[in-house]
Amino acid sequence: SFMIVYLLDTDIVSLLQDGNKAVISKIVSFPPKQIATSIITVEEQLSAWYTLLRKARSPEQLVPVYQRMTTTVRFLSSLHLLTFATKAADLNVTLRKQHPRAGRMDLRIAAIARAHDVVLVTRNVADFADIEGLHLEDWSKG
Repeated sequence: SFMIVYLLDTDIVSLLQDGNKAVISKIVSFPPKQIATSIITVEEQLSAWYTLLRKARSPEQLVPVYQRMTTTVRFLSSLHLLTFATKAADLNVTLRKQHPRAGRMDLRIAAIARAHDVVLVTRNVADFADIEGLHLEDWSKG
């Protein structure tokens, strides 16, 4: 990976989108090329919008969801994205055996972070704390 040092998990990306001051002040202290999110975060955010779109029954309900989805896609496409490549997939299989009760998406994000040897930025440090070889930081605490 070209200069990426930090991988933002879905929760941190959501805080960033919501204008969380602690997260923003931390992010702006690094060059943009050092910060990425993962394709798993894109999947999680888009699937939430798809769910809302499926529930919408009228143009009045559709319009704001599509508008917010448009904003989300533009925002996500402005970030560096790390994908779920073969190395991450292989690591994910190992992590799944070691952590059978861990969340599926959390493990995929952890596998991507490990595959690229980057720091995983999360507010949910406890969810990731027992995964060996994973470097964690919480930027939500100001």
